[in-house]
Amino acid sequence: MAGMSGRVQLMWDEAVTGYDFGRDHPMDPVRLTLTRSLVGALGLDREVEVVAAKAAGESTLRLVHREDYIEAVRAASADPASADGSYGLGTVDDPAFAGMHEVSALIAGQSVGAAEAVWRGEAPHAVNFAGGLHHAMPGAASGFCVYNDAALAIARLLELGAERVAYIDVDVHHGDGVQAAFWEDPRVLTISLHEHPRTLFPQTGWPEETGAAGAEGGAVNVALPAGTGDAGWLRAFHSVVPELIAEFRPQVLVTQHGADTHFEDPLAHLAVSLDAQRAVQMACHELAHAYADGRWVALGGGGYAVVEVVPRSWTHLVGIAAERPVDPTTMIPEGWRQEVYARTRQPAPRRMTDGRWPVSWAGWDEGYDPADRLDQAILGARRAAFPLRGLLP
Repeated sequence: MAGMSGRVQLMWDEAVTGYDFGRDHPMDPVRLTLTRSLVGALGLDREVEVVAAKAAGESTLRLVHREDYIEAVRAASADPASADGSYGLGTVDDPAFAGMHEVSALIAGQSVGAAEAVWRGEAPHAVNFAGGLHHAMPGAASGFCVYNDAALAIARLLELGAERVAYIDVDVHHGDGVQAAFWEDPRVLTISLHEHPRTLFPQTGWPEETGAAGAEGGAVNVALPAGTGDAGWLRAFHSVVPELIAEFRPQVLVTQHGADTHFEDPLAHLAVSLDAQRAVQMACHELAHAYADGRWVALGGGGYAVVEVVPRSWTHLVGIAAERPVDPTTMIPEGWRQEVYARTRQPAPRRMTDGRWPVSWAGWDEGYDPADRLDQAILGARRAAFPLRGLLP
């Protein structure tokens, strides 16, 4: 593998905004448009190489997805009225729309292109905030996700020769599709922190889900109680993730940064701030440098507070990847705020913070409370998975 060269890549093609389930669907593509615009307004696009990768082709899609499913997506894309709910297409969550196959493959192509660039040493880090569609299964659409770009990026890394890939998912929903894709593969470690499956879709991600025979400990799940805020979320992350990454020593780190953990997100029940999300993004960057020779592929994901939260969160992600982190106290340019109002008729945030920076948390080594629901969630994950990896719970 060649040594690192080139600049950090930001994967972007305006056509990804065509991933549009309709005007009343929570996944409004304006969140992508506004993120790209805020990246530009803060000058971060001058710090990266903006790259439009080609769409994922049939052979790439088949690294994860079944041929019959791909054909079903093509058919629904050509004739949306024919989608009847089979293969998860034509449902309330995943309504069919014209061009669905093409734009879904394009988003997947950006994540695959990011993975290729990082593995080949063409870029130290790469970001595709349009990606992170982690619910899509090998044979079905699910949870607003048609093709699983995160799983496809990992599968492509394996195809290129990677022997250890770690995937960290901090979306409020369990990263079920990525876990399913690599359930039997010991080369991939999937770690998901998410709201407890008792209270949120997809009702999976229990700590007991640890991987198939031969890949025991390859899946790690931290199921957080509803209402978990900054200190608890950060405590959970730092009590589980760094120790696992240090043991696994991945050659590449792939991370999913759904912004729907935020307290303003309308679809979930955690109470995390933008500032805590930024802290975890920084932690992932540091883990990539500490254990993966800096190789980092960062993806977007969920996030349905499409004006107030998503653009700021993913702009922070781009800044961190570009080694030009945006100070939380930064005032947002007035031109971007005017664009927000023109597009959405909603008032835009004024600063790149929720006013909670710097965030703090108590480390696991400081002791834990067995009666505390958060500590029970952390301990459940550690007890289920850590011994399988030769670690003390």
